[in-house]
Amino acid sequence: MPRYDFRCRSCGATFELRRPMAQANDPAVCPQGHEDTVKLLSTVAVTGAAAAQQAPAAGGGGGCCGGGCCG
Repeated sequence: MPRYDFRCRSCGATFELRRPMAQANDPAVCPQGHEDTVKLLSTVAVTGAAAAQQAPAAGGGGGCCGGGCCG
């Protein structure tokens, strides 16, 4: 289930909720009971073996300067 980060405008607390994507934009109440909250923009970091497999190969490039057609 996706996690969404929120910030309370009343007390400044930042908190996380797990909820279905269909409820991503539903209002959230902070742990202190305040209802004036805003959903924060989340970023995703990709790390590990899957990220390494997508790295471009060294050497070869294309185009005139990378492909060896200049000379």
